[in-house]
Amino acid sequence: MKVLTAAEMREVDRLTMEAGIPGIVLMENAGHRVVEFLEKRFAPLSEQRIVVLCGKGNNGGDGLVVARQLCLWGRFPTCPMVILFANPEELKGDAAANYRMLLACGCPVHREIPAEARNATLVIDALLGTGITGPATGRMLEAIREINTGFPLAKVVAVDIPSGMPSDAGIAAGEIARADATVTITAPKVAQVIPPGCDQVGELVVGAIGSRAELYDHVKLEVVEPAMFADLLAPRPRSGHKGTFGHVLVIAGSRGKTGAAAMAGLAALRAGAGLVTVASAESAIPEIAGHAPELMTEPLRETESGAIALNANLGAVLEGKTVIGMGPGLGRHPQIPALVSSIAENSAMPMVLDADALGPVSGGGTRVLTPHPGEMARLTGKSTAEVQADRLGVARDYATAHGVTLVLKGQRTVLAFPDGRVWINPTGTPALGTGGSGDILTGMIAGLLAQFPDRPDKAVAAAVYLHGLAAEIGVRSLGEKCLIATDVLRFLPQAMEECVDLPHRL
Repeated sequence: MKVLTAAEMREVDRLTMEAGIPGIVLMENAGHRVVEFLEKRFAPLSEQRIVVLCGKGNNGGDGLVVARQLCLWGRFPTCPMVILFANPEELKGDAAANYRMLLACGCPVHREIPAEARNATLVIDALLGTGITGPATGRMLEAIREINTGFPLAKVVAVDIPSGMPSDAGIAAGEIARADATVTITAPKVAQVIPPGCDQVGELVVGAIGSRAELYDHVKLEVVEPAMFADLLAPRPRSGHKGTFGHVLVIAGSRGKTGAAAMAGLAALRAGAGLVTVASAESAIPEIAGHAPELMTEPLRETESGAIALNANLGAVLEGKTVIGMGPGLGRHPQIPALVSSIAENSAMPMVLDADALGPVSGGGTRVLTPHPGEMARLTGKSTAEVQADRLGVARDYATAHGVTLVLKGQRTVLAFPDGRVWINPTGTPALGTGGSGDILTGMIAGLLAQFPDRPDKAVAAAVYLHGLAAEIGVRSLGEKCLIATDVLRFLPQAMEECVDLPHRL
């Protein structure tokens, strides 16, 4: 699902009107989408006490449409209470026309909030839209504060975007209206799908108002949804066998860090790889092999400290493999960067690099890097705070500059591709903040890449989405504090099943 900036949204509206749909019709459609949502979530509306708060712009015009439709179409026994936080003469164009239509319907419009409005059960926030720059001030700031404190019994539904939220940034300069739900128009906006905005919009619903998807097909920012990788979850061919579904080579682990290697290998198997071989330091192999009989192992020369040695005989080990997953538990021995670079330079196989294997890489194949924010800071020379303040930009810049696919982990994991596309993953839970969850993700990406090397972007997206969704499902049974990394694999089959029924997640 495409995600639009405020400027892109204005351009889509302009092109839609040029194509023949007047602005007043778009406004009518926007109000209708909000009313449809209210009917679906808060039925019966006849039992609701509804207050509509409107500003002077097009967002306020949408709110005036909502009030008129509720009043005229029998959805509400009496007129909803409408408060306009502007002088009527300040209204322009379509908003002014809808103000006149509302008055013609006999619905009064208040300039102040009547005392009886305080017991509202539903508040419609139509104060400020995507055109806001800087913090709300004056009457708009007063109105936002009223939403946040003045209606103790009410659920709040924002029209397009919660008032005060900047459309293009996750962090607001001023106060934002609380929202239990947001009906956004045409497509999600950037702030609604990245932290902290994604936590402030409540339930996010997209309402189509007549703009054709072709008008924004060129946009390179999207939210991952199951439809994007549904073909990867289709039933397997009946003639398939273990050689059909790829052979993952996991180069990981060291003395004392055997669990990371085993988890990555198990995750690749559970994601569907036909075969998985874990290559590790010779002394680590017995413990790794003890985790699962399905894992094949390959002992490698090691250093005195128990890390894989630079002169390990990896040439023969690489033969016949489909994908390399490297990094979990390798350790920080000085030879590790040279080992990673050597493999990348001499193999065109897709590689998934995590943890101790992260760093600049070359080679002609798919290269997937999976840093957390601290590791991303090390890769870029920025501070972790700087990375977190611009996750989309930092990930995109690194992916395009180095020709890699970058998976920047964290709340709303960011997937950035060499051509500048950025996808935002909507699944996940704080329960993933536990040791080993990154190793599981590395293995899942490698396992899906092994099966679908011709569709690497989809494979990475599917792994990230399913990883987060499986953890969410696990939390339903185990709670956020009790979930551990291997539980993700336990609930992965259910996550795959749920993806078949989920049209999208915001």
